[in-house]
Amino acid sequence: MLFERGTPWPRHLPVTPQIPPVPVTDEVIVTFIGHATFLISTTTGNIVIDPVFTERAGPFGVAGPRRVRQPGVRFDDLPPISLILLSHNHYDHCDLHALRAIQERNASRTGAPYTLKPPVVTLLGNGPLLRSAGVERIEEIDWWQEASSLRREGAAERRPDVHVTATPAQHFSARTPFDRNRALWGGFVIQLGARRIFFAADSGYGAHFSDVRRRLGSVDLALLPIGAYEPRWFMKDIHMNPAEAVRAHLDLEARGSIGMHFGTFPLTSEGIDEPVAALARAREAAGVSADRFVTLHVGDSVPL
Repeated sequence: MLFERGTPWPRHLPVTPQIPPVPVTDEVIVTFIGHATFLISTTTGNIVIDPVFTERAGPFGVAGPRRVRQPGVRFDDLPPISLILLSHNHYDHCDLHALRAIQERNASRTGAPYTLKPPVVTLLGNGPLLRSAGVERIEEIDWWQEASSLRREGAAERRPDVHVTATPAQHFSARTPFDRNRALWGGFVIQLGARRIFFAADSGYGAHFSDVRRRLGSVDLALLPIGAYEPRWFMKDIHMNPAEAVRAHLDLEARGSIGMHFGTFPLTSEGIDEPVAALARAREAAGVSADRFVTLHVGDSVPL
């Protein structure tokens, strides 16, 4: 990778932060905050996935790739959060400061729908890292396991019809040179009543997408990575390119998909706009209509 010639990225692109809409009746609203961070809003609670608000995707927030686009929703504009999902421990997905701050901010609010610290559901082996940073209420689960803590309802927090199951991904984990693959990584299927959302996290393309459909059913919405895929000799096993993301969309039999993991941190050698352009070519080649697999501007919200 040291000798790869990449397409230069701009240092900064302007973003107009948005206020997430408030759902009504039985609405489910998905907001793309940026990179792999999503907010899922319902009338019974709000879920945030892989919340990353740091300026750099690296140790201590001072090393690693610098953010080119700011989050599409300011941290202070997040609604009360009832559940946090964390896919793995890489710095562009696991912002320890944000995880702790969401819990502390929630617990300090009076009159909020969820006044307790929201639980963090993550994959096996990530608990010690989170606890070392002051994050509490952690449940670690294995691939294909459903989170059990969400079935326990207290007087101050109720999550009717919310089920989260961890799913396989073809990736790896590490925070330092000495902890590679000591913690598990994976995606999630989020069942909200009759609706089903799949968050793929980081993954190379593989048979596990068909396995998700076969074991857990087809999904209403898939959140699929389309960036950080060049050079292929190095990235193919751990990051899909847009053509493979379209194959995953078809394997899942998803009613719709949203592309993610692009245009925020310069992680690999493709240009900042190439994932979106390549996705358009891949959709056309596969006969997938443009409205079935879309990309959003950071801050954009769509009803499910």
